[in-house]
Amino acid sequence: MKLDPAVLRSLSLGSARTEVTSHGGSGFSTTAKITTTTKDGTEKHYFMKSGKGEGADVMFKGEHASLNAIHSIVPNLCPQSFAEGRLDDSPGVAFLVTDFLDMSGRSMETPNEKSTDTLPTKLAKLHTTPAPIPDGYSKPVFGFPEVTCCGNTEQPNDFTESWADFYAKNRLLAILKKSERTNGKDSSLRSLVEKTAFETVPRLIGDEHLNGGKGVVPVTVHGDLWSGNKGRGRIGGQGAVEDVVFDPSACYAHSEYELGIVGPIFRSKLNFFPYHIQIISLEDMSGEFLSFQIVSQCTRHTQ
Repeated sequence: MKLDPAVLRSLSLGSARTEVTSHGGSGFSTTAKITTTTKDGTEKHYFMKSGKGEGADVMFKGEHASLNAIHSIVPNLCPQSFAEGRLDDSPGVAFLVTDFLDMSGRSMETPNEKSTDTLPTKLAKLHTTPAPIPDGYSKPVFGFPEVTCCGNTEQPNDFTESWADFYAKNRLLAILKKSERTNGKDSSLRSLVEKTAFETVPRLIGDEHLNGGKGVVPVTVHGDLWSGNKGRGRIGGQGAVEDVVFDPSACYAHSEYELGIVGPIFRSKLNFFPYHIQIISLEDMSGEFLSFQIVSQCTRHTQ
């Protein structure tokens, strides 16, 4: 199968030394493996997604920025993204190209190749590294430079200095607006969501409540860390077999934001919290951990 010229240009690849084959699957895109031979004879692999329409553009821009935001902090946690854009030969089709993630299975793992960094260890590093400071601000703030997608749900990420404001407006109320566009308005639902956003959220995670009134420092989070978005494999098909994550919808958030999703899914399988808490002490957590888990699961179960 011939690789589109736009992808070749974005990766600075030669067409004579590059081929692309169908690989894997996705509910929102077509997926493929790119194999190329460099000038020194080394074989290199990439993973490519493609999809049609404006929604695919938004999804891939967000995923491109999300992967690189995570990769810049913990390089062995997720693939790096190299390019996103529009194909030349297929009008209206967007693409995303990342490291190829070799997930052939545990059979490829040997004791000498096994990484010593566990998923809880890597996430703890991610969740304790302050987010970068956006242009126009003097300190880290909540938000993200791009709109991201959780599944096919677009998530606005307007910057704000208040975590409670970000969560209420850019998650709860944004999902409510999408629901009303798709399903029509329901006054009872709107009343419940608004009460949660304007009363419950400030009470539990308002700046005056968190960290003894000092608030919290935004960190980069994956944003959609369910069991289908984690696994074990080799990033780029090289190195040790790692605990890895993929398909993020990142944002600069409260460090405990995605633990509401991680808990129900990973607790029994990975004993996530005992290891995570060894690295992030309870004193570093907000003090309303259980309550915050309940609030943070609201967005997961309403999308």
